Amino acid sequence: QVQLVESGGGLVQAGGSLRLSCAASGRTFSVYNMGWFRQAPGKEREFVAALTWSGATTSYANSVKGRFTISRDNAKNIMYLQMYSLKPEDTAVYYCAAGATVDLTTVSGYAYWGQGTQVTVSS
Repeated sequence: QVQLVESGGGLVQAGGSLRLSCAASGRTFSVYNMGWFRQAPGKEREFVAALTWSGATTSYANSVKGRFTISRDNAKNIMYLQMYSLKPEDTAVYYCAAGATVDLTTVSGYAYWGQGTQVTVSS
């Protein structure tokens, strides 16, 4: 069992930066692949970024590639999403997720979810 808590969201102007954190409880954090997803009002939850349990493999949505960086610190049970050059279309609730999925990009592959943190980018 893993419990996830996101933090770091907020209001930022276009072109700005934010760093999201996902703190995990439980001693098995390091065995799970981890991902970030987001959901804007009226839209489905979509994949943003993910990385494997070791951090050796990462995956990004085309819309954030080159602007966002995902990382994890297994010793601290924390995952990060560093976001640069933010755009108004990045506005959404951001969720972190954990699971043993082999497909890092699908919602259904993750068993554990946080409660989400709001990111709002003003133009």
